[in-house]
Amino acid sequence: MRSVTSHLALLLGSSLAISTVVELAFAQAGSKSNAPAAFGQIQQLAAPSLTDDSLYEVSAYPQYAPELSEGEGRAETASFCSLCHSTRYIIMQPPLPAATWEVEVTKMRKTFGATIPDASAAVILKYLQTHYTPETRKE
Repeated sequence: MRSVTSHLALLLGSSLAISTVVELAFAQAGSKSNAPAAFGQIQQLAAPSLTDDSLYEVSAYPQYAPELSEGEGRAETASFCSLCHSTRYIIMQPPLPAATWEVEVTKMRKTFGATIPDASAAVILKYLQTHYTPETRKE
């Protein structure tokens, strides 16, 4: 099968060249091999079909928890606080006054329902007040 350009070259001398070129263009545009589904639209691949017997999974996303400052209460703070949110929330806070940390720990327990025992809450509060206030924060 000849290409459009070779047909055009053969037909240039004849009086039917224009009508034949137009017919070839329509024929090629109408073929399913290279014509879009509808002119002016982009063809998209069919969505993959999902089956019930297939296995779909995503591996674990990497966790890049920032390191909390060393000190007594670090383990309790990391374990209890990370049950609801990343420890990044502690580190990205501006240095808060000691009274504000007390309000925050109380809010987490009373308002948001964090199940932190009283003894652990006291250790966490002391840790936050020791390491993350304007006077004690180490950058």
